[in-house]
Amino acid sequence: MSENLDGSLRLDWSTVLPEARDAMVQLESVAHHAGIPREILELVKIRVSQINGCAYCLDMHTKEARNAGEREQRIYALSAWRDAPFYSPRERAALQWAEAVTKISEGVSDTVYQALEEQFSPREIAALTAGVIAINSWNRWAISLKAEQPGTYRPDLAR
Repeated sequence: MSENLDGSLRLDWSTVLPEARDAMVQLESVAHHAGIPREILELVKIRVSQINGCAYCLDMHTKEARNAGEREQRIYALSAWRDAPFYSPRERAALQWAEAVTKISEGVSDTVYQALEEQFSPREIAALTAGVIAINSWNRWAISLKAEQPGTYRPDLAR
C-alpha cells in the first residue's frame, strides 16, 4: 500500500507483520509493569515524540497524559522542561535520559547517567530505557510507514 495524496497510510505494518506489533507491545509493557509511574512514562513519550516529530504519537500521548491527570501547562512546556519550574527532579532525570537515548548519536554522558542513578533504581533505569526504546520504535513505525492518521487517536477506544 502506498501513500495517497490524501495522507492515508502507506502500509498497515501491524496487520502485515503482527508478530512485530506483539513484540513492540511486550517491550512497552516492561516499563509499565516495572514500576515507572504512568505520569513519567507519558511525559517521556511526549518528549521523545517531539524530538522525533511524530504527530500521531504526540496526539496519542498528550491525550493519554491528560486522561492520567497531567496538567496541560506541563504538557505545553515540555519541550522547554529545563527552564520550566514545575517538573520534579525525578521527572527531569527521566526526561534528560530520554533525550540522550533518543539522540544516541550525540552520546550518553556519565553525568546524565549519574543524575538518573540518583532518582531511579537499577531495575527502574532498565525499565525506563525499555520505555524510551519502545516509543522511539513506535515513532519510527508511525513516521516511516505513515501508519496512523494524526488527530484520530481516541483513548476511549484504545483499551
